[in-house]
Amino acid sequence: MKYKSMFDIIGPIMVGPSSSHTAGAARIGVEARILFGEQPDEVDISFYGSFAKTYKGHGTDVAIVGGLMGFPTDDSRIPKALKLAKAIGMNVNFQKCEEESEHPNTARLRLIKGSRQMELVGISIGGGMMEITEIDGKRVS
Repeated sequence: MKYKSMFDIIGPIMVGPSSSHTAGAARIGVEARILFGEQPDEVDISFYGSFAKTYKGHGTDVAIVGGLMGFPTDDSRIPKALKLAKAIGMNVNFQKCEEESEHPNTARLRLIKGSRQMELVGISIGGGMMEITEIDGKRVS
């Protein structure tokens, strides 16, 4: 993992409360949108491990959806992301998964627009940093 700036080592400027559960999740959402190439109409989000246990309290749900709408980690709209997604017609479904995952902060996203879809797995590795580990069933890191 390469850092983009010295501020990534210290931790990101972000809407809180957690760099791994909020900022890392927002960055997973942003990267998913970039890889998909457009804003999806529907997203199925499955949380594993610690994400599954605390996603509402730590803002993981709103952060990842905010990221899918292109919001950076410090965007004041993140806490309202679920309402904003609904307002623009993005249908978001959440699922808590009990099975083991490669990392405690794991999210699996399935993005859908018309007949197009893409599935990816992202992990928040701490300090607001994240990695995409799988795209459409293929390991990428």
